[in-house]
Amino acid sequence: MPYIQHAGRHEFGQNFLVDRSVIDDFVELVARTDGPIVEIGAGDGALTLPLSRQGRELTAVEIDSKRSKRLSRQTPDNVTVVCADVLSFRFPQHPHVVVGNIPFHVTTPIVRALLAADHWHTAVLLVQWEVARRRAGVGGATLLTASWWPWYDFELHSRVPARAFRPVPSVDGGLFSMVRRGTPLVDDRRGYQEFVRLVFTGKGHGLPEILQRTGRIARKDQQDWQRANRVGPQHLPKDLTAHQWASLWHLVGPARPAGPRRPAPRRPGSPASARRR
Repeated sequence: MPYIQHAGRHEFGQNFLVDRSVIDDFVELVARTDGPIVEIGAGDGALTLPLSRQGRELTAVEIDSKRSKRLSRQTPDNVTVVCADVLSFRFPQHPHVVVGNIPFHVTTPIVRALLAADHWHTAVLLVQWEVARRRAGVGGATLLTASWWPWYDFELHSRVPARAFRPVPSVDGGLFSMVRRGTPLVDDRRGYQEFVRLVFTGKGHGLPEILQRTGRIARKDQQDWQRANRVGPQHLPKDLTAHQWASLWHLVGPARPAGPRRPAPRRPGSPASARRR
């Protein structure tokens, strides 16, 4: 198995995985899934070649044309190497697994694109450590994680030291997974995500105050929800779990657009009624 011992191209943000134990852990996580595999950022095949031994259909996407050509000469028949930018790559229209050692500088665009895509059911990704923690909601969820939690389960698996890469980056990596839920916790994606953004960007000294300022929930209903979920005045939007966000949305419901106001009916004998007689 060729492990890269030289620097990758700077414009591609290439940091190649060289630690065999990390590679073994990665491959073991993928082995728990089933179906075809799409690998993001195949490089020189540090993951591609051991993954190919599972005998599954594997599409290895690599943006570097020289590396993709070299890798295609080393892979067995069940592997197809594609030279492409993953942000413009057309993923299969059937169930599949996504894996990859993601370039740190494009992690968020790639994760956003995956979350908005259909058909894949599991993604096992190696990203910057702090990004992996935030995506998994460790130490508090971000707006991005909370926005997609009803449709995906995020799990942090392990921290990968910077020395596991060549060239050595300035930060550690993190191995985490995203699994599409069989039954989403929420039906209305657009409405829910707009509400989450409203709460995360809302003003207030704590979640209860922020929620009241949205004007979307009656005070009594909110107090009942807070007691049931043990949410105090000091809690912030980042402190909620996936199921708490879902239950809050079910309580709030979709916003009802305000229609034209109808004038109140006038009572007989009122001055206006008298003037019309």
